[in-house]
Order: sequence, then structure tokens, then C-alpha cells
Amino acid sequence: MSTTSQVATSLPPADPAHPVIGAATSLLDAYTPGARFLATPGRTLLAQGDARQVPHDERPLDERVRATLAEAGAAGQESPVVIGAIPFDHEAPAALSVPTALRTAPPLASDPLIALPVGVPDSTDWRIRPVPEPEVYGAGVASAVERMWRGEFSKVVLARTLELTSPAPLDLPAMLQRLARRDPVGYTFALPTGPGRTLIGASPELLVSRKGNQVTANPLAGSTPRSTDLAEDVRRAATLLQSAKDLHEHAVVVDAVHQALAPHCKRLTVPARPTLIRTATMWHLSTTVTGTLAAPDTSALALACALHPTPAVCGTPTMTARRVIAETEPFDRGFFTGVVGWGNAHGDGEWVVTIRCAEAEERTLRLYAGAGVVSASEPEAETAETAAKFRTFLGAVGAEL
Repeated sequence: MSTTSQVATSLPPADPAHPVIGAATSLLDAYTPGARFLATPGRTLLAQGDARQVPHDERPLDERVRATLAEAGAAGQESPVVIGAIPFDHEAPAALSVPTALRTAPPLASDPLIALPVGVPDSTDWRIRPVPEPEVYGAGVASAVERMWRGEFSKVVLARTLELTSPAPLDLPAMLQRLARRDPVGYTFALPTGPGRTLIGASPELLVSRKGNQVTANPLAGSTPRSTDLAEDVRRAATLLQSAKDLHEHAVVVDAVHQALAPHCKRLTVPARPTLIRTATMWHLSTTVTGTLAAPDTSALALACALHPTPAVCGTPTMTARRVIAETEPFDRGFFTGVVGWGNAHGDGEWVVTIRCAEAEERTLRLYAGAGVVSASEPEAETAETAAKFRTFLGAVGAEL
């Protein structure tokens, strides 16, 4: 059974031979808008209420979170945990809080009930508006490639959005059910980011986690759409593993993760070549980086702040890529390509890259998808990649491009 407490730590790993039937799915079923839901390969969390919100001021985010957790502990809250979302722009306010009540369970993937079919989305007359139009997005990619050939920068991640408007109020619990059951081994979340606003999605990418002195990061870069034809799906996966363009893009990201984590670790293991991971819609090149902390007081959030944004969601050099993004994208990313996750007063936590997501408000969804642009990129291919990435969320709401 799941428990109601203030603790999201020391959760025993799931035992596949003795699954706890209904423990994780009961939290998924209990989600209502305004709550905070987060499912990872290690645990499932459902938080209610705001005992304390992390303030927005001039202090580094990790210091503000550490102080907020200390205040909660001093006020008598047992084993407080912070949970929420951090925006792409590190100067913008985060949406992090210590919940009043927190229920925990093993991972969704360990719960046999997660395999039960979920109903198809109700027929909705969605009005879809791309921002920018695909042709404009492709022109932005072409312009970035031209600037790369002039030597201005080596990579930038350019995103586009879809604005979906429904004639009826959004059914967030139903969307979350479909996202979680489609990819139960990933990172599924529904987190409030403001009055009446919810960040909801299913990300495949762990930015960084810490358990004791052990650190794990799992950068993803280089991807290709899945196929419903098995032979074609396998061919696409094999082609991705041999793609010079995608391997180069991936290597840039892994090197950046290595460089960011190295000062904080006394041991760091970085595999020489990537492997593949798959979601319901995409294949991704993946490298799992593991390490041992040099200083035990370095929190998972401090590591996340040192890593964010990686070239997988921004580009390189970072400041130049940020400027190109601001010049090219006709919208504010908000929490897209930011970070979502949880952390405790001991420094343990899991922080996830905020992709395959949407921001929901009343009857409107804003979907986001980006593609890594390098000098070998082609506008048509990057536009198609973003369209494929939209499929994760479009399938959860019954909409099509």
C-alpha cells in the first residue's frame, strides 16, 4: 500500500518478483489538478498542499532550497522534501515547494496494474495553431546552420510549439493516465507552475540523481522516430547508432556533462559509446554517466544547477546558444527544457529534463518540441523530428497534426 507521510526518501527498490499490486497506480488514480505528481524509475510521488514555497531572490537556487528545507525541519516537519519545476531561464522564478502531505510508492513499472488498458481520448474538436509555422521554423534552422558554417557557434537547440484549444475544460487526470501508462519506465509529471497552470508531460531524460554519495546522469542527444513496422523500427535504430551527425551531437552533450560533473566527483565513469533507449514514439542515443561525490554535502540539486542547461536542450557555447534561441524562437520557453524533480534535506534527489511536455491552462495546451541543430542539420529533417516528438502528447489528448 502507499503511505501518507512527509518522506520521499529511503524508499526500498521494487522487487519484480514480489510486486506491490496497486501501490503506484493508486497514486496515479488519486491525482487531481493542483496536486504534484512525479513518477520516476525509482519511485512514485503524490504531494498535496504547500507547507512552504521556495522563495525567489538573489541567492543561488540550491541555497534557497536548502534553507527552505531547514526551516521546514525546524518547524517540526519530519523529513521534508521539496518537489516541483525549474524554468529554462535560470533567472526566472522556480515553482518549488515543500508539500503539506506526501504519499510515496514504488515505481509505476513495478505495479502490474499499470499494464491495464487506458481508455482512448474523448473526441475533441481541437483547434491547433503552430507557433511558429513549420516553414518559419525550418527557415530558423537554415539560418542557424549558416551561422555555424561561419564559425559563430557549434550547436543550438531550436524549439517550436503547438497551441491546442479545446471547446471543453481540459481533463488533466485522463491525460496523465495516458502519458504514464504509455511509458511507465520513464519520468511522468504533473506539477502546478502558477494559478490555474499545470506543467504535464513524460520525459525520457534524467539530468542527474544522487543517492548517498552515488551520482547518475543520463544525457540523451541524437534521435529518430519509431516505426510501427518492426523491421523498419529496427533499421532506424541501427541507423541512428551509426549516424555520424547524431553521434557527434551526442558526444558534445556527454562531454559537457563530464566537464560539469568532474569538479564534484572523485570518480566518474563515462562509457566510450552510447547505447539506445526507446520511448513509445522515439529512439534516442543514451549514455549513462556514473560517479562518486567528492564532498558529501553536494546536493542533487546543486549538481543539476551545475549541469543545466546541457547542450542537449540549449547548445554550445551556452551563452551564444541562449542568445540564438532568444533571437529565433517567437515565444518564452517557460518551464520547457527546464528541470522537474524532488530533493530532500540530505541532498538526495532526482532531477529530470523537462521535455515531451505541455503547459495546461483552462482550455488551452501549449505543446513544446525541440531539435538539436548542428552544421550537418537539414531544415526538413529537424522539422520532422519535432513533429515526431509532439506525438507523445498528441496521442494523450487525441489530437493529430
